[in-house]
Amino acid sequence: MRLPFMQLDVFAPSRFSGNPLAVVFDADALDAEAMQRVAAWLGLSETSFVLRPARPQADYRVRIFTPGAELPFAGHPTLGSCAAWQARGGRARDARRIVQESAVGLVALRHDGARLEFAAPELRRGDVEPELLARVGAALGLRALPRAASWLDNGPRWLALWLDDAATVLALRPDHAALRALGVKVGVAAPQPAGADSAIEVRAFAAAVGVDEDPVTGSLQASLAQWLFARGAFGDASGYVAAQGACRGRAGRVHARRDADAQVWIGGDVRAVVDGAIEI
Repeated sequence: MRLPFMQLDVFAPSRFSGNPLAVVFDADALDAEAMQRVAAWLGLSETSFVLRPARPQADYRVRIFTPGAELPFAGHPTLGSCAAWQARGGRARDARRIVQESAVGLVALRHDGARLEFAAPELRRGDVEPELLARVGAALGLRALPRAASWLDNGPRWLALWLDDAATVLALRPDHAALRALGVKVGVAAPQPAGADSAIEVRAFAAAVGVDEDPVTGSLQASLAQWLFARGAFGDASGYVAAQGACRGRAGRVHARRDADAQVWIGGDVRAVVDGAIEI
């Protein structure tokens, strides 16, 4: 079976600086096993498969796979799949927004100038068990407790840690085998020093689903933005820029903002890299 295929660079302020995404179109005839084989072979943090929508409100539907598992939602596949769908001639029912369907439900996207952004899904939060927090801290090599910790769940579930400073985040050398054994995905973030071109530094460790460190992570960034805005981490500011990917040789930039209705939007630049077909 020969299907249209694209690869894109997501959250990329310049070419080859973000998180690669593979998108397979017209994938309605593929079952989950076939999709998982493709994603595992490609080896990217995520591969998305575009299908006809099942809900009348949606413009298209996606299924999203890491090399090891299917995800109900993920941020960089949401932006990248939408950009690819539009590049192949997709037209939204509503000129003001695009509606993507996935296992988490319906997600709205829109253009902020040339940049795409998606509405962060509803966030569920939970307290972190002290024993688990200590074990995760040890696996990360942390020498002190984080400023704050929380479970953040918008489809994918992340254990989020807010640390003292960006230098601490960048210096982490995690034991990925230990994190995999704990079965948790961990996101760490901290404020940047004054004068930096971003407000926070972020890293994402997801060995539990086959990705030791994700270059740039939209689902985590959406959850972090909702959590940090609620904590008042940015004062009266309605938006900020997050950096992610430096330890993977990337320079990803994620734009987070909160509108007048308190809806958080997550945006980034998307660049097409490969346009062709894949044999499945």
